[in-house]
Amino acid sequence: MATDYDQPRRSDADEQGDDSLEELKARRAEAQASSVDVDEADLAETLELPGADLSGEELTVRVLPKQSDEFTCSSCFLVHHRSQLASDKGGRLTCRECA
Repeated sequence: MATDYDQPRRSDADEQGDDSLEELKARRAEAQASSVDVDEADLAETLELPGADLSGEELTVRVLPKQSDEFTCSSCFLVHHRSQLASDKGGRLTCRECA
């Protein structure tokens, strides 16, 4: 079916234009009643701020040293595989994302 893009578009508001005031009030009340109240105190307890004391935390990830087929990007300082090497200008290794 062909679409005429020059024709004005109809929105849901245009189709619902003949609703009564009581129906609109009832819809608004239903929309407000379905929203869930969130306690801000509960959210604050689970939120960790930057600079928090992490001295009691233990590292649960095994860290491997840089392998022979990897390099450290001189721009983003991430370790990448040699296949991600974009340029080697004057000893400065750069990954594809930073190039």
